[in-house]
Amino acid sequence: LFHFCLPFAPFPTHSIYLVALMGNMLILLLVSLDSQLHTPMYFFLGNLSVVDIGYTSSTVPKMLANYLSQDKSISWAGCLSQMFFFISFGGIECLILGVMAYDRYVAICHPLHYGTFMSRRVCALLAAAAWAMGLTNSAVHLSLMSILSFCRGNVLHHFFCDIPPLFQLSCSDIRANQAATIVVGGAIVFCSLLGTLVSYVYITLAVLRIRTREGRLKAFSTCASHLTVVSLYFGTILFTYLRPNSTYSQEQDRALPVLYGIIIPMLNPIIYSLRNKNVKGADGMVSPPLSVPEWTRSQKKL
Repeated sequence: LFHFCLPFAPFPTHSIYLVALMGNMLILLLVSLDSQLHTPMYFFLGNLSVVDIGYTSSTVPKMLANYLSQDKSISWAGCLSQMFFFISFGGIECLILGVMAYDRYVAICHPLHYGTFMSRRVCALLAAAAWAMGLTNSAVHLSLMSILSFCRGNVLHHFFCDIPPLFQLSCSDIRANQAATIVVGGAIVFCSLLGTLVSYVYITLAVLRIRTREGRLKAFSTCASHLTVVSLYFGTILFTYLRPNSTYSQEQDRALPVLYGIIIPMLNPIIYSLRNKNVKGADGMVSPPLSVPEWTRSQKKL
């Protein structure tokens, strides 16, 4: 058994969890029922909402149970399970964010070919690839973690089972695990981050060619929120996982996984959707679609 050492609650976790669940479930409902939202952009947003629900649910319920009871222990199998789902959803979210950046790139830079580049089949393949790669990444970490020995105590100075705090308790050679973290996990982060950066370089060049100031501001405003969340998300992940183990500080780093594992999933529905006029309109009147529109309807309303 592992025991969590939880000296303080990082945030009003129960409230944040409820807001995250309600916000992402609302997005799923709106995307499913409103025919105006049956587009690639909202297809990926729906995937992101599913991921965010799983992301927060993989850690918060156990975290709340620990605070509400005297028993703050977790079995080895439970710890591995929690780590597997947390890393899985984290990797999938990374890749979905990159795919959403590519979607914005195609919509802004190649609007006439949007229907070809972002067809139903292409979108389904991109989403399936994100899920498969995220699950594979987590399976690699799970298999390597399961063979480690732990002889430096069983107290986790963390809010949930994660790779860095488990490394601190292991007395085995963790070089293979660290290599997997950098190579496999780093590949997912790098591919998604590189795709996002390249997409936004081309988006910026395209926007700068717009003659009117209002047009440029409108185009940039559609990407500003996504860039903000991407910066926060990738920044915390890179700082937490892709650095030498010797620089790890449990006291300083406890809040980082909570930030990208709980806070950002709560903010995603607000940042990506609730500021969008289509979702605002759907939120005011949700009704089953009478007909399914073209998958790649005009992006003027997005």
